[in-house]
Amino acid sequence: MPQTPPAFTDKTTITPSEGAVPSLPSTPAFSPLYRQIKGLILNSLRLGDWKPGEVIPSEMELAARFQVSQGTVRKAIDELAAENLLVRRQGKGTFVATHAEQQVQFRFLKLVPDTGTPGSEGPAQRDIIECRRAKANADVARALALRTGDTVLQIRRVLSFGGTPTILEDIWLPAAAFKGLTAERLANYKGPTYALFETEFNVRMVRAEEKLRAHAASNGIDTLLKVASGTPLLCAERIAYTYKDIPMELRRGYYRTDTHHYHNTLN
Repeated sequence: MPQTPPAFTDKTTITPSEGAVPSLPSTPAFSPLYRQIKGLILNSLRLGDWKPGEVIPSEMELAARFQVSQGTVRKAIDELAAENLLVRRQGKGTFVATHAEQQVQFRFLKLVPDTGTPGSEGPAQRDIIECRRAKANADVARALALRTGDTVLQIRRVLSFGGTPTILEDIWLPAAAFKGLTAERLANYKGPTYALFETEFNVRMVRAEEKLRAHAASNGIDTLLKVASGTPLLCAERIAYTYKDIPMELRRGYYRTDTHHYHNTLN
């Protein structure tokens, strides 16, 4: 069980000099109290006190633990739920979100069929082309906060829908965090890849950044996606982060858009 932090009230501002919460250097001292409680909960998630899919203590229990009002805890949890890190279930409590859940599976996959909704085609058929250890070049090292030449896992796979190859993905992962990941394990795991990372490697992707550009199919990409050379594709380059903004994956996807389109909701 995590240690109970010193008591403070809803009017307290935690500062480093008070030594109240030494584990929150990234939380500004002037931030509202509910944000500081949010930081404490995030720290427990990062440390694995509550695993993906597990229920967290109730608002009343957390309020007693942190010695703040229940409303302050509720506001912190509301933000974490809005960020898809926690999931509220009516009458059951609040759970740590997991990529195995249906509503979370398509959070980072924005390519949807022209007719239908995300997931309406059923799970993608995955063909693992390769999964090997390699040395990070300068671009991969920069994206993953590694040194050039550090060891990474390099994965290439094709995702097909209804038998039609639709997405080609090149993925780079820091090898140290994914020791034991093989092409066989990737192929045999039936759930979402990010759920595999959660359950078997204790790595949870909590946010991602993407860059989009047009790309002409060539250099073998056309063959794998079964399109003519020069066919226009959508290229999406994503860096996915775990807690504390640590980059854990570089993914470059090449998308066919003859029967699919990129869809995003902007708030």
